[in-house]
Amino acid sequence: MKLNLTNLDQLDFSKGDGLLPVIVQHARSGKVLMQGFANKEALQKSLESGDVTFFSRSKNRLWTKGESSGHTLKLQSMAADCDQDSILALALPIGPTCHVGTESCWHAEDANQPDLAFLDQLEQVIHSRYGADPSSSYTASLFAKGVKRIAQKVGEEGVETALAATVGDREELKNEAADLIYHLLVLLKSQDLALHDVLEVLRQRHTK
Repeated sequence: MKLNLTNLDQLDFSKGDGLLPVIVQHARSGKVLMQGFANKEALQKSLESGDVTFFSRSKNRLWTKGESSGHTLKLQSMAADCDQDSILALALPIGPTCHVGTESCWHAEDANQPDLAFLDQLEQVIHSRYGADPSSSYTASLFAKGVKRIAQKVGEEGVETALAATVGDREELKNEAADLIYHLLVLLKSQDLALHDVLEVLRQRHTK
């Protein structure tokens, strides 16, 4: 059940003394960022403010993630599970989520990341190269050469990907497809677009 301000009374707060577990997941990469607890008032504040808010059991009060650090979680949507006693919140983090400075409270060395999480990480690295010294990295040098050169590389990698498939070379196909995806992400950034913009188009087509 997708949550809004009109259906919070349908949640089952009785099992946890008025609190429900809230799992926060990155809205784009799918990476699990953190878990907290929320009462009805905290959920209401999350929906009204757009910043994920919990009930802090140690502070015994409402606590908006990032209220002191500025590392907030921008709420995209919230949904309850089939028993109406657990919440999944999709959010976009502003800065690191964990208090130790990492993106997730489940650190990379301790937990496997979903594939899309790495793709999001790669895109962030590409974005960080935009406007950087061209001699500092291959990506920065591509941005410096302009959209025509980047588009040319996308075309070249697309042809090489197709040729690898045509001759049945699976290893080469994987390598060329990786090059194609990388250069496509660079091209998107050069036009002030991101992968999620493309995914939104696919999502809209799928629902038609």
